[in-house]
Amino acid sequence: MSDDIASLYQEVIIDHARSPRNFRVVDGATRTIEALNPLCGDQLTLYLTLAEGVVTDIAFTGNGCAISQASASLMTMAVKGLHHDEALAMFTRVHIMLTTESEGGAPPAEVGKLAVLSGVWEYPTRVKCATLAWQALRSALQQAGNRDGTE
Repeated sequence: MSDDIASLYQEVIIDHARSPRNFRVVDGATRTIEALNPLCGDQLTLYLTLAEGVVTDIAFTGNGCAISQASASLMTMAVKGLHHDEALAMFTRVHIMLTTESEGGAPPAEVGKLAVLSGVWEYPTRVKCATLAWQALRSALQQAGNRDGTE
């Protein structure tokens, strides 16, 4: 990871960990998922509202390390407004980015601002921290998908 990306990574992670976006309960959420990383104690509750297959609201509560909180915060910003299938596709792209080395050392362009998390794959003990919220999102979307994702 270049020094510039590493510096940006640190700034964004710290900002989102200290002031997570969409950190709240969503009353009337169509899906609520509890997630826990037993290796380090990170835990979160994800609240997802789907309307006609679109993520109209998403938020989380919980506690954990800076990476888990920042990843959840960034995720909620990235998927709000996406269609069910687009959100699942984003999960796949981000999961690949978080768990494998990218070609040429650059993060994939398709993840936008989430690229700041691209260096996590280098720290295997932190991958579960960064993917916790994303795994909860996938579970919520798959449950909705089993019901046509049209809630």
